[in-house]
Amino acid sequence: MKQLSYIWFIALKDLKLFATDRGALFFFILFPFLFIALFSFMNMDDSEDPRLELHLVTQEVEGGLSYQIIGAIETEDEAQLKPGEPKIVWLKDYDEAYQMVEDEEIAGFLAFPADFTEGMMTGSGAQLEVVADADAISDRAALHGLAQAISSQVGSVYVVANASIELLIEQGIIAPDDTAAIERVVQQILSGQEASGESFIEFRTEKVGEVEEESASNWVISGYLVMFVFFAAAIGAEAIVRERQNHTLERLLTGSVRREAILGGIFTGTAAKGLIQILLFWVVGILVFNADLGLSPAAVIILSILMVIMSSAFALMLATLVKTQRSAGSIAVLTALVLAPLGGCWWPLFILPEWMQALAKITPHGWANTGFNKLMLYGADFGAVVPEMLVLVGFAVVFGLIAVWRFRTSAV
Repeated sequence: MKQLSYIWFIALKDLKLFATDRGALFFFILFPFLFIALFSFMNMDDSEDPRLELHLVTQEVEGGLSYQIIGAIETEDEAQLKPGEPKIVWLKDYDEAYQMVEDEEIAGFLAFPADFTEGMMTGSGAQLEVVADADAISDRAALHGLAQAISSQVGSVYVVANASIELLIEQGIIAPDDTAAIERVVQQILSGQEASGESFIEFRTEKVGEVEEESASNWVISGYLVMFVFFAAAIGAEAIVRERQNHTLERLLTGSVRREAILGGIFTGTAAKGLIQILLFWVVGILVFNADLGLSPAAVIILSILMVIMSSAFALMLATLVKTQRSAGSIAVLTALVLAPLGGCWWPLFILPEWMQALAKITPHGWANTGFNKLMLYGADFGAVVPEMLVLVGFAVVFGLIAVWRFRTSAV
C-alpha cells in the first residue's frame, strides 16, 4: 500500500511540473489545435458534386435505329433534369470522341456499332462498345450500366416486334424477305412507344436518408492525436534521464521507495499527461471541429487510451536506452517526426501506395491510425478494430519489458 502512495506522489510531482511549464502546455496542448485548424481549413471543400455526363456515339449512317434510340434519351433541356439524374450528350463523331477521351476532355462514351440496325433486324444481335478512361471508375460503371439498360429495353421491344412481324408474315401482309417492310414495322413500334410518352431508357433517382459531407477533421484530429500524444510521451524521456543524471532517482532508493514504484510513478505521470491530451483532443474536436466518433465511440476512446499506454511505455524504454539528456531529446524528436508521416498522421493511409501502407504496419502509429480510420471514416464497429487494439497492447508490452530490463537509477 505504501508503494502505491509513492507511485501516486511521483506521478503527481510530474503533473505539477508539467502544469507549471508554460512552454510544454503550449506545445503539447494548444499547438496541436493550431495544426488541426490549419489542415481542416485546407481540406474543406464546399463544392457540390458535378452532374454526371454520359456521352453517346453511333457509327451508323443517318436513319439507323441507333439514331432513334439516342434521340429518345438525349438530354434536350438540362433544367428539366431531376436531382441526381445524369445528362445524356450526343457526340456525332466516333474518332473525335475517342480523341477527347485520350485528351481527358471526357471520361468516356458509349458507342453503337455500324451494323447495329442490321444486327437487330436479322436477329444476329449487336455489341455496344464502352470506351472509358481507366481511372474514371464511376463514369465507366455508369456507361456499362447504361449499355445494359439499353440492351434490356431494346431487347424487350424487339420481342414484341418479332412477334408482330411473324404474325404479319403468316397472314401474308408482308413477305419474309421484305426488309424494308420489316424495318417499317419495327420503327412504328418504336414510334408508338415515344408517342405514348415512354422512353427507351428511364432514370429513376431515389433518396434514401440524408447524405452528409465527410468532415476532414475525422482523420485530421485522430492523426494529430496519435502524433502529439506519442511526441509528448517521447519528450518525457528527457525528464527521466535528467532526474537520473542529477541523482534524484538514487535518492529515492535510499529511502523505502522500491525500483518498481519509481517505474510505476514515472509511467503513471506520463500516462496521466497523455490522458489529459486525448480528453482535450476529443472534447474540442467534437464541439469545435464537429468530429464524428462513428458507430462505436467507446472503441475510439479505448484506442486512444491504448495509444497513451503504448507511448508512455515507449518513453520509459527510450529513457533506459540513452545516457544523456540531450540524446534523449534528439532521439525523441527524430523518432516522433519519422513515425508520424510513416504511420499516416500527416495524411490518410488509404491514399498511399500499397507498399507504403505495408511499411506503416511496422509502426504503432500505422495501426492506431488504421483503427481510427476504420471507426471514423468507414463506419466500422468495435469488433473491426480489435486487431489494431491488440497490436498496440503488444507494442506496449514489448516497450515495457525492455524498460524494466534496462532501467537503472544511476547515470553510470
